Amino acid sequence: MNAAVEQLLLPAECLLCRNLLVAAESQRIICGLCRTRWRPVRPPWCTRCGQPEPHFGPCRLCDGWPGCLEAVRSAVWLADGAREAVHALKYGALPRIAADLAAAMAPLRPPTGAPSVLIPIPLAARRERQRGYNQSAVLAEALRGQWSLPVQSLLVRVRETPTQTALTPEKRLANVAGAFAVTSPGVRRDTTFILVDDVFTTGATLAEAARALEQAGAGARSVQAVTFARAAIPDFT
Repeated sequence: MNAAVEQLLLPAECLLCRNLLVAAESQRIICGLCRTRWRPVRPPWCTRCGQPEPHFGPCRLCDGWPGCLEAVRSAVWLADGAREAVHALKYGALPRIAADLAAAMAPLRPPTGAPSVLIPIPLAARRERQRGYNQSAVLAEALRGQWSLPVQSLLVRVRETPTQTALTPEKRLANVAGAFAVTSPGVRRDTTFILVDDVFTTGATLAEAARALEQAGAGARSVQAVTFARAAIPDFT
């Protein structure tokens, strides 16, 4: 069955608005209009963690991060349909939606002058078995196509952490301490590691992953990170 006939007999619809997708978008899950409704994360922001708020003195979010984690950037805010897209990726058994998310992340490619590799944030083994895949690994594979960079699963999660929803930024860092280990330390010293995850809240998970790379002697002189979405941080004061 050719694509035109398949589109006629089995019309695809947008996951978010339920409107039929045009033939040119038949391989997508989210239509172009809904993608334009995603609200980009824009500067001014903290040059390190990318949080777009006024900063006076040390940034509360990234002040305690390991030195090798140089910058984190997110494509869109976790609202305006982006939340539903993330939910579909993580819980809706729709790994194919990662292509739409990675397209939004494409402009985030860090400007590095060194060889770079994409490293997905690993799930706990039990959660990955339940889900059938790791959403961060699926995103990393989609970004591989966007950026022509290799993906390496250098990290494993060695302990499952409790939910961080109600924790302050400081307690989140403590909650994920020691959660990751490096599987293959033999990486070129001039390599730039680019961590990939679906959502940034306070950056605690990314910071701990970077710390594991740094402490394991995995060549982590420079770590960057990218996420599809960024959650609005609750007022913990």
